[in-house]
Amino acid sequence: MKPVTMYTTAVCPYCVRAKQLLASKGVSGITEIRIDLDPAERDKMMALTGRRTVPQIFIGETHVGGCDDLVALNQAGKLDTLLAD
Repeated sequence: MKPVTMYTTAVCPYCVRAKQLLASKGVSGITEIRIDLDPAERDKMMALTGRRTVPQIFIGETHVGGCDDLVALNQAGKLDTLLAD
């Protein structure tokens, strides 16, 4: 399974929802980067994604987007393929 990295903040219901969906797919280890604790990481996230909101989710090297993007990917039947090695 590909590694998952997620830019998050402490109080973010969309981050929780995205983590729950990924857990239901068998993802056990998500690398969380807390942008509320490190402003430099927020700048890095914005440079990488062009977005200001969290979560911002990467599966391997692929930027998936936010929670709604992750849910849409799953509903389209493409999330499992992206997660697979």
